Amino acid sequence: MLDEGVLDEGGLRFEVDGAVATVTLNRPERRNAMTFATWRGLAAIGRSLPAGVRVVVLRGEGPSFSAGIDLGMFSGEGEGFADGSDPEAADRFIAELQEGYTWLRRPEIVTVAAVHGHAIGGGFQLALACDVRVIADDTKFCMKEPALGLVPDLTGTKPLVEVVGIGRALELCLTARTVLADEASRIGLAETVVPRDGLDDAVRDLVTALLAVNPGAAVATKRLLWQAAENTLEEQCAAERREQIGRLRELFAR
Repeated sequence: MLDEGVLDEGGLRFEVDGAVATVTLNRPERRNAMTFATWRGLAAIGRSLPAGVRVVVLRGEGPSFSAGIDLGMFSGEGEGFADGSDPEAADRFIAELQEGYTWLRRPEIVTVAAVHGHAIGGGFQLALACDVRVIADDTKFCMKEPALGLVPDLTGTKPLVEVVGIGRALELCLTARTVLADEASRIGLAETVVPRDGLDDAVRDLVTALLAVNPGAAVATKRLLWQAAENTLEEQCAAERREQIGRLRELFAR
């Protein structure tokens, strides 16, 4: 059972409508800046996701998707950072936060980031953790962590390299520059760019199309696509055979 107190503390709203779940970053007064409680709340949502959910939409309330880490945490507001003096404890601490992102890649769901305004640092990484990114034309992506003396540690480095390549990923992270919507589309960070006032409709249309596909086929296909890059051709051919045999058994079971 999902604890509403955990959601409130993390500045999150969670709604389920049939096969669609919507996770809203809900600190508009802070441009949805993230705290440790936000990341723990995201992890709690992943652990509590109802079995019938097929599509999860991530969105931000107010003028931005997320301004990234709440800089108040650097000045002693609330819970502080692990200082690294105990590497094992620090590793467990960061792994707990990463869990708020890793569940978004599970094969039984398709995750959609509906991005507008600023998507910085942890907000950028949250968008990268999703399967599909639909962005408004006012979107501003930025991987800010290196400028703060940190590294991106919320699972964002792998999808960033997979999407834009190592050279562009290095350039984006090590300059911490802002990527506007048109460039984001050009380099593959967004599947769709729409006017700001058309974002909700575009996401709604995408969700409708995703739900129209056979559920079992969708799960099997996502599994195949996620493993394709790391498989050899022989391994991927074998994976395709296994998944198709499973589909045929389900479709033609007597």
